[in-house]
Amino acid sequence: MIDVNDGNFKEKVLGKSKDIPVVVDFWAGWCMPCKMLGPVIEEVAKENKDKFILAKMNVEENTVMPGVYGVMSIPSVKMFKNGEVTAEFVGTLPNESIQKWVDDNV
Repeated sequence: MIDVNDGNFKEKVLGKSKDIPVVVDFWAGWCMPCKMLGPVIEEVAKENKDKFILAKMNVEENTVMPGVYGVMSIPSVKMFKNGEVTAEFVGTLPNESIQKWVDDNV
């Protein structure tokens, strides 16, 4: 898992996504659903470490990239491949649903 910000998003998400999918979890510290999703998506990332990179972006501290990618509510999760968003979901999901989302979209 990597932390990303407005300054390194292009390199760490868009650039890396040319080699391996990058899943970005847009979150905030005050967001209870984000706190529920965080450990679940991190567990899925550990179980699939060869399939994708998990990146986390705090939307309180970073407002540019969430705006660019239309993050309207959180948690918002977007998969990037070749510099483009190829899949996304909003809200919390159980482990099995996130795993299916990964399997369907990686």
